[in-house]
Amino acid sequence: MAIFDAIRRDQDKPPANAYKRVTRWIRRRLPTGLFARSLLIIIVPILILQTVVAFVFMERHWQTVTQRLSSSVTQEIAAIIDIIETYPHEADYGELVRIVEDNLGMRISVEPGEKLPAPRPKPFFSLLDQTLTSEITRQIGRPFWIDTVGNSRLLEIRIQLEGEILRVFVNRNRAYAANSHIFIVWMVGTSLVLIIMSTLFLRGQIRPILALAQAAESFGKGQKSPEDFSPRGADEVRRAGLAFILMRERIERQMEQRTAMLTGVSHDLRTILTRFKLQLALAGDNPELDNLNKDVEDMQTMLEGYMAFARGEAEEDVGEVLLSDVLEKVAADFTLHGKEMTWKIDGDDRVKVRPNAFARLIGNLASNSRRYAKRLEVDARHSAKWLTVTFDDDGPGIPEEVRDDVFKPFYRLDEARNLDSSGTGLGLAIARDIARSHGGNVTLGDSPLGGLRATVRIPA
Repeated sequence: MAIFDAIRRDQDKPPANAYKRVTRWIRRRLPTGLFARSLLIIIVPILILQTVVAFVFMERHWQTVTQRLSSSVTQEIAAIIDIIETYPHEADYGELVRIVEDNLGMRISVEPGEKLPAPRPKPFFSLLDQTLTSEITRQIGRPFWIDTVGNSRLLEIRIQLEGEILRVFVNRNRAYAANSHIFIVWMVGTSLVLIIMSTLFLRGQIRPILALAQAAESFGKGQKSPEDFSPRGADEVRRAGLAFILMRERIERQMEQRTAMLTGVSHDLRTILTRFKLQLALAGDNPELDNLNKDVEDMQTMLEGYMAFARGEAEEDVGEVLLSDVLEKVAADFTLHGKEMTWKIDGDDRVKVRPNAFARLIGNLASNSRRYAKRLEVDARHSAKWLTVTFDDDGPGIPEEVRDDVFKPFYRLDEARNLDSSGTGLGLAIARDIARSHGGNVTLGDSPLGGLRATVRIPA
């Protein structure tokens, strides 16, 4: 009824718009999985073919066979009536009854002075009743009464003669194609076998695609792909699986090369910075060198931050972490700095993430609030599919036009934000990098406390 309501609502609208609405309504109710859709592609044509074949069989073959059988039975009854009227017997019809039963397989009786009973209610659907009635009316043309509903094996036919009633009992299968259900049983049974075979075959073809999707999803979350993953299935699926493996190897190799290069650069720069520090230490206490010492420390801090951002903690394995433990550590840090932090968890406390990276993600976002705000509220919601952690503070916030820019490495807001010496412009960049390596993201918005709202959303 819902689809008809949708059609009625669109009657006054352009046909193209109505067509789009109807197709959209149907599309929303179709299965979205590849396995279910593939089954529909196989099952729907089979059902349509069965329906057409069954309709043609019922309408043509079954009706034709039943009509011919009923016509033959009616002809035999007409012959019996003709014999009775041509050769009347004053005593009984014993010899005629014997001949009919031996040669025609019918049982008859002639009942003088009887009348036809009241007509029986017609069955809702009976091809035999309709066909036999039509043939008796056409060939015999006398008042009659038939019972096709009573005894399932026999048909009773009564014909009104001159002052008497002819009662005929005949087997149902002589006037009706009673074995037609065998055809339907064979057709349905064969279709079920084909559907079962198709289902098993499709499961075998879909399984490699699901394995490829799981491996790609694990790699997108920064997790290790299943060890038993290997390209299987049809040639196209094998090619897609092999392309994924090659892509994963190239990405991992690029990450290893980048990490190795940055490790070498870090080692060289640290050597130079250590030499600077040694030379400054040997120079003794000189107020003029204080600024130079501070610049060296800032360079080392920025170098460490850049290295951490470039590594991205990608080599860490996935493990279980208690959200409460991570948030309690952050709350303790707030208390140490004289700030207020409250938190709550809705759902399971355990999450599967890369422990150190996740702790750093939470720490970076909380530290921004600790620097610029006095109060922070953290709301963690862990559902079956997503982990969402919301940070609301009462700080100055970030203008909407630069909220995308603050995720760029080394991006700093204006000096009015009073950045401390530990700020490198990498905190939010590292946070978003970690969230995306888990398959999620970090977004910024307005907080109901008047400051900034940071939302972390990663797959559970």
